[in-house]
Amino acid sequence: MIREPAVAGQFYPAGRLELEEEVARLACPDAVKEDALAVVVPHAGYIYSGMVAGQTLSKIKAAGTFVILGPNHTGLGEPFSVMAKGRWRTPLGEAVIDEGLAAKLIAISQLLKDDAQAHAYEHSIEVQLPFLQFLFKEFTFLPVVVAHANGAAYRKIGADIAQAIEESQGPVTIIASSDMTHYEPQKDAKIKDRATIDAILALDADMLLSKIEELGISMCGYGPVAIAIYAARKLGAKRARLVKYQTSGDVTLDYASVVGYAGIIIT
Repeated sequence: MIREPAVAGQFYPAGRLELEEEVARLACPDAVKEDALAVVVPHAGYIYSGMVAGQTLSKIKAAGTFVILGPNHTGLGEPFSVMAKGRWRTPLGEAVIDEGLAAKLIAISQLLKDDAQAHAYEHSIEVQLPFLQFLFKEFTFLPVVVAHANGAAYRKIGADIAQAIEESQGPVTIIASSDMTHYEPQKDAKIKDRATIDAILALDADMLLSKIEELGISMCGYGPVAIAIYAARKLGAKRARLVKYQTSGDVTLDYASVVGYAGIIIT
């Protein structure tokens, strides 16, 4: 099964040459690389968040497989969905799903289900692929979409992913796809985003979920980020660092209503 691109021409250029030029502008292929257990990157249109995503992904070493966790914006499919087979097409070519890791994860997990419908129109995973194709050339990936849930569910999925990675062969990096605060004044967005970033840097998923509820933070991918932290901690994560933070206002110069974007590496 080949999944055709859902947001080419909207979130990023639809033509191969134009997309290559755009990703090359946003990424830093010559950046110093480090081993990463997980990364947090945004998923808005490249004009807004591409610089954060490109600079962050440029600073990690190649992995054989990337487990990409995204929120379910569409409401389609199972709440916790793995697309277990096939390829995803972008203007830069086809990215192949790691079917072995998918089967292992589904067998381990009581929550994750094989369901392609949840992935059909979801952009949060798709927009990461051109960066990976440009930076790493050969890799497989595992797309996982998650709906809103409680901390216990996220903790369980994180543990399941960590177990599947430990039982697999070759390096695996987790990518959590999330934008930060949505459509608030720049000053307020920065305060709320600082609270969530601090929790991520502390590798404290419980704190992250607590801050989301306490401050009413409209971070769309807090579930994927919490899962990534839970999994990374199981895999031995010790530290995290912020690569870049900006808002849509830094691009549009409209600071009345912005969306925040953060790039974070967990090692």
